[in-house]
Amino acid sequence: MAKQTKKQKMLAEKLDAEKLYGFDEALATLRDLQTAKFDQTLEVAMNLGVDPRHADQQVRGMVSLPAGTGKTVKVAVFARGDNAEKALEAGADKVGAEDLMEDMQAGNLDYDRVIATPDMMGVVGRLGKVLGPKGLMPNPKLGTVTPNVAQAVKDAKGGQVQYRVEKAGIIHSGIGKLSFSDADLKSNFDAFVDAVIKAKPSGAKGKYVKKISVSSSMGPGLKIDATDIAGA
Repeated sequence: MAKQTKKQKMLAEKLDAEKLYGFDEALATLRDLQTAKFDQTLEVAMNLGVDPRHADQQVRGMVSLPAGTGKTVKVAVFARGDNAEKALEAGADKVGAEDLMEDMQAGNLDYDRVIATPDMMGVVGRLGKVLGPKGLMPNPKLGTVTPNVAQAVKDAKGGQVQYRVEKAGIIHSGIGKLSFSDADLKSNFDAFVDAVIKAKPSGAKGKYVKKISVSSSMGPGLKIDATDIAGA
């Protein structure tokens, strides 16, 4: 692990755990603290005033990040015939039907997104216990069960991320790499936060967004001042 410079040690020691940062200041601080040799991911975490044990307090959806994620996304598609051809042309890493199901049942699940045409759900349904725990089960509400598989593949490859609230009421996601420009990371941050706010469930009571923080892969979490964020 790379050693911190004197300047980085001083910055780390001066960090106030309770301070609320503007996004630009938080990003600059994380850049100053960066010691890792690899291109770190900028991550956002949102603490929400929901109890996901209740069906009417679930928060889940998709959002396309304007500047992309900087990640290579592996996509598998369940489709036949013309749809299979279209998925391959759009850049899918693996396309199939029963053969793909058997491959996944054998433990080959190295995918970030699984997409299916509606007519394939009879096959995909047999994979519920395999794909469900990994959050990979195709879902029409998320646009991953669709007749337009080509667009779904392009969206997945082009910077679309899925978010889902966890048991503690927290949603977190990577929103780009620290090598991205400040403007690109800010546009991705705004798009992600806006999508989560718009996804506020009917059962949410009281303050919806309790806290927002950003961090890098190897850096500390910095609280963001959400007072200027509409709906937060």
